[in-house]
Amino acid sequence: MENIVVFQKILLVLFTIAFFWKLVKYMWSFLSMEKEPVTVLVTGAAGQIGYAIVPMIARGAMLGPDQPVILHMLDIEPAAESLNGVKMELIDAAFPLLKGVVATTDVQEACKGVNVAVMVGGFPRKEGMERKDVMSKNVSIYKAQASALEKNAAADVKVLVVANPANTNALILKEFAPSIPEKNITCLTRLDHNRALGQISEKLNVHVGDVKNVIIWGNHSSTQYPDVNHATVTTSGGEKPVRELVANDQWLNTEFITTVQQRGAAIIKARKLSSALSAASSACDHIRDWVLGTPKGSWVSMGVYSDGSYGIQPGLVYSFPVTCEKGQWSIVQGLKIDEFSRGKLDATAQELIEEKSLAHSCLN
Repeated sequence: MENIVVFQKILLVLFTIAFFWKLVKYMWSFLSMEKEPVTVLVTGAAGQIGYAIVPMIARGAMLGPDQPVILHMLDIEPAAESLNGVKMELIDAAFPLLKGVVATTDVQEACKGVNVAVMVGGFPRKEGMERKDVMSKNVSIYKAQASALEKNAAADVKVLVVANPANTNALILKEFAPSIPEKNITCLTRLDHNRALGQISEKLNVHVGDVKNVIIWGNHSSTQYPDVNHATVTTSGGEKPVRELVANDQWLNTEFITTVQQRGAAIIKARKLSSALSAASSACDHIRDWVLGTPKGSWVSMGVYSDGSYGIQPGLVYSFPVTCEKGQWSIVQGLKIDEFSRGKLDATAQELIEEKSLAHSCLN
């Protein structure tokens, strides 16, 4: 009788082990199931920023190391051969996450089924051109691309405008793609945000990863306001305010601001070419945080549709501090704005109001 009981107990243990082994195998297969690919559009893909960003996307820097992607690359007809060369290099790189590549000069084909759109293509300002001439060219480009996105992209497409004037190009795109939610159209000020982090890191001789919560307010232009009033640095003694550690308000209110504002021009002077690597990396940061979320206790800067927060006119695409969760961004509320900052916020808003008016005059 005792032998039977022992045998039954052994059977029960073996059954339990077998059950849990099957459960573990099932869970492992479920967790290791490959995700559905996300289709990412990059316009101006044969250009400098495009060439820098597509391998970053293919390697997982934008959407995560386990997210397969399909790349749609768009450029103008004169760049078609160069664009095809970029496609060849992507194939040759054999990126495991890259599940497909489309290289085209057809905007309708490029926008088909896209989940994320990175709008790098635009008309650059050339010597002797007036602002209105550049605006007129870009209004025409973004009007056409907005229409193609609205017609062909996924209903929940997330759009990031990189090409300058980025804020106003995003505004034009929104106006001509009314079915795309306004919260799904943003512009890039993360490059300026990262530049501000880098300057504080260099000044204090700390790792850039220990600096957080700088803010870029306003336009992606020389009127932007890099603000460190709420920024902190993680030290061995805990988090400390940047202003306290720098201990030089004169530098923070003058040289720091102008260095960040004019960093793009400084890079052009040094390289004889505009920022490409840093712009591409920042665009990846922007989308990654938007899709996957910002770390708890941290915010980032994004050009988003103003809802009137901080006294900024609704209907402008303006850079605010935001947090992101579950694919949605939210403007950080309740930050104290001193008199110096108020003047800076209003000045860059005024420039955006003027740009908006200029863009509408080009449409008319």
